[in-house]
Amino acid sequence: MLTALPPRHGRGFTLVELVVTIALLSLLLGLAAPKFSVWVRNARVRTAADSLANGIRIAQGEAVRRNRQVVFFFTDSTSCDTTLTASGTGSFFAVRTVALTSGDTVEAVKCGLLADAASTVSISGATAVCFNSMGRQIANATPGLGSGVTCTLDATGTSTFNVATSGTSVAGSDRPLRVLVALSGQVRQCDPARTQSSTALDGCP
Repeated sequence: MLTALPPRHGRGFTLVELVVTIALLSLLLGLAAPKFSVWVRNARVRTAADSLANGIRIAQGEAVRRNRQVVFFFTDSTSCDTTLTASGTGSFFAVRTVALTSGDTVEAVKCGLLADAASTVSISGATAVCFNSMGRQIANATPGLGSGVTCTLDATGTSTFNVATSGTSVAGSDRPLRVLVALSGQVRQCDPARTQSSTALDGCP
């Protein structure tokens, strides 16, 4: 004769086990949050540096393709037309042709946002960079970008842009980047915290 087995009762979490689990999760999240915050800031800096480098490359390439002078510059305007004026603190960039003679038609080539969170990223460097028909950097005192805005070259002919987190941040936790534009028009990014060598190709000269 078969006898009925006693019913099985599922064993759940006890209150003590639940409290311990929540405490451990809170501790782990507390440890991970600062590192995640640093990663987000560094990702924003990388995004801004990439946008900056790509915009300058577009200007250099269009100068060669169009066989005429082209300028890359910062602006505060979200529009993309030939009436844009330059701004050294602008969160946007624009690329357009330069009028070399009176009545020469100017054309807006490309415009864009420098970062998805530009308010948390600062970019310091020249307001405008000009390229000639051979894709080389040149000086131009009147690129047509507003009063006092010029394309200048230093003794080395290299334009330097420093990209970093703006505002208050944890010391030593951020990774700024630098964008270099050589006289020849070559654009590269580097890590200013490292010196360029055979073992640190991503370092800055």
